[in-house]
Amino acid sequence: MKNPALKYFLISLVIIIIDQVVKMLVHTNMTMGSGGQIMIFGTWFKLHYLTNPGMAFGLKLDFIYGKLILTVFRIAAMFAIGYYLFSLVKKAAHKGLLICIALILGGAIGNLIDSIFYGVLLDNAPFDAPSPWFHGQVIDMFYIDIWEGYLPDWIPLLGGDYMALWPVFNIADASIFASICIILVFQKRFFKKEETEESPELEETASV
Repeated sequence: MKNPALKYFLISLVIIIIDQVVKMLVHTNMTMGSGGQIMIFGTWFKLHYLTNPGMAFGLKLDFIYGKLILTVFRIAAMFAIGYYLFSLVKKAAHKGLLICIALILGGAIGNLIDSIFYGVLLDNAPFDAPSPWFHGQVIDMFYIDIWEGYLPDWIPLLGGDYMALWPVFNIADASIFASICIILVFQKRFFKKEETEESPELEETASV
């Protein structure tokens, strides 16, 4: 392949396509909310169609142009990650790191597509969006039901409150999260610094 970076951008493209296909299947075939969820493994892993107006775990900038700012930030992040991937390829970085960055890029673009276009194409922009463009909500569907219930009263501040630990995510989220975890686990291997050998002149200087 003439351009060595191309194969890594193709990995990003594959993630984008898979992510969008799954989201369209969920949107066109499932009912949103608990009424339409599908059990996969018992009650702890299921398909559950919901939309996320903000970032991971439902975090958002809670003011009128918050979603627009978040989408613009995602666009900037997409270009930054793409440039970083290209520069790593030029430096002949570890293949594992290159694949991880490609997966992160694909996941970032996958969710960005939702934010830019779904407000118009799927009409899922928040009701108070000034304009549906750049205000679309991200489609999530994989539901891991870890635990939900009331916390014991003896826990400071949160005692007695109802809490649910149930991440709902999509292919793009999984691609980003898994890649970051792999980078953290193998960071010494991925970012291993080449040991510089001392030149004869330095050795002579050191021996004086």
